[in-house]
Amino acid sequence: MAETTDPRALASLPPVAAGLGQALGRPVALAMACLIALVGLGWITLAVMVAGWAARHGAGALGPGMGALDFLAEPGGRDLIGRALLDVVCRPGFGQLGWSVTDAALAFLMWAAMTLAMMLPSAGPMIVTYAQIADTAARQREPAVSPVILTAGYVGVWIGFAAAAVLLQAALTRLALLEPAMVSASPLFSGAIFIGAGAYQFSQLKQACVTHCQRPFPFFFANWSTERRAIFGLGMRQGLYCLGCCWAAMMVMFAVGVMNVVWMAALGSVMTAEKMATTTRLCRIVGIAFLVIGTVFIAGSVAAYWPRAML
Repeated sequence: MAETTDPRALASLPPVAAGLGQALGRPVALAMACLIALVGLGWITLAVMVAGWAARHGAGALGPGMGALDFLAEPGGRDLIGRALLDVVCRPGFGQLGWSVTDAALAFLMWAAMTLAMMLPSAGPMIVTYAQIADTAARQREPAVSPVILTAGYVGVWIGFAAAAVLLQAALTRLALLEPAMVSASPLFSGAIFIGAGAYQFSQLKQACVTHCQRPFPFFFANWSTERRAIFGLGMRQGLYCLGCCWAAMMVMFAVGVMNVVWMAALGSVMTAEKMATTTRLCRIVGIAFLVIGTVFIAGSVAAYWPRAML
C-alpha cells in the first residue's frame, strides 16, 4: 500500500526509470499533473463538440454569449488552415439529440467532460491538501496512498452525476422544456431554475457542504488511512460534499444552454471561488445574483405576453 520511494532502490535503476520513480514518489506533483490532465481533457472534449456548432454557423443557438463563436466560422474570421482543421475535427458534428443509444452516449460524454472541466478546478485545493499530507508522510518514510486514488473516488461521484443529468436532460426534452439544441425552450423555465438555484445558495445544506469543502485538512487528518480502498472512499465522500455544494449551480446550465461554454467557465470560476473563500458570504452574493437573474427572466416573459392576455 505504500507509495513512498526509497532512493537506494532507485539508484540501481536506469536513469529514465529512476526519474519516473522519483516523479511518482512526489504526491503534490502527481496530483497537479493529474488535475491538469483531467481538466484539459474535459475542456478539449467540450471544445471539439462546440466547434461542430460553430462550423455550421450555429454556436449562437447554444445560449447567451455563444454567438461570438459564430465569427470563427466566417471566412474572414479564421484562416484557411484553421477552418480546415475545425471542419476535419468536427466533421462528425455534435448536433441535435434524437435520444438514440448513440445520442445518449454522446450526451453522457458531454456531461462527463463538463464535470471534469468545471468541478476538478474547484476540487484542486482539496486534492492538493491531501497530496501535501501524503508528501509529508512520504518524506518521513511512512506509507501514503497516491492522490490519484483520492481523485478517482471524487471523479466517480461526478460521473454518476453526469449519468443522472443525461436522464434529466432526456426528460426535459420530452416535456418540451428543452429544445433539441439543448437550450431552454421557455424564459419561465430558465427563470425558475435560476430562482431555485439562488434559493439553494441560502440553504443549510449548501452552507454546511461549502464549509466542509473550504476546510479539507481536518477531514483528512481525522480520517487518514494507508488503505487504497479507504482513500478511494474519502474521495467519494469529498465528491458528495462537493455535489451537495454545487449541484444547483450545475442545473443553471439547463437555463443558459447545456453547451454554453461561456457560462461553464463563469460558473466553474464561481464555484472554485466559493470553495477557496473562508466564509459563506460569496455563496449569498451568488444566491442574490441568481435570484435577480431569475426574476428578470420571468418578468421579461410575463411582460412579453401580458398585452396578449389583455386582448
